[in-house]
Amino acid sequence: MKEVIGNSSVDFCKVIELDKHHHANGNLTVVENQSPIPFDIKRIYYLYDIPGGESRGGHAHRSLQQLLVAISGSFDVVLDDGTNQRRVTLNRPYQGLLIVPGIWRVLDNFSSGAVCLCIASDHYDEDDYIRDYQSFLDSRK
Repeated sequence: MKEVIGNSSVDFCKVIELDKHHHANGNLTVVENQSPIPFDIKRIYYLYDIPGGESRGGHAHRSLQQLLVAISGSFDVVLDDGTNQRRVTLNRPYQGLLIVPGIWRVLDNFSSGAVCLCIASDHYDEDDYIRDYQSFLDSRK
């Protein structure tokens, strides 16, 4: 089983400006392997049609890194390292939130029509998830 990185901190999670090209007929944002995100992209998925008042996430990853982007609308990401919490609002399609391994995350406060793009450093692996908060806290010790 993979180990959680014990020294992960919400301070290691950061908003990254994505490459934005403005044109009179519309904007274009580009994301490529290692530019500007610090990992190779292995998986991309998106969340949409989230009912009002619902949340997503509620887990941590042992080794997976993610970049979350609000490609439409807005939502909040609550980051938790077991000691500190931080709330980040995503509402610009040219900004992404880098989430490092070992951080509990909850996505909430979705606006109507919000779409969350998730760019991941690895393929889906159930063994990489910590889905119980107390188990997460225990793994941080």
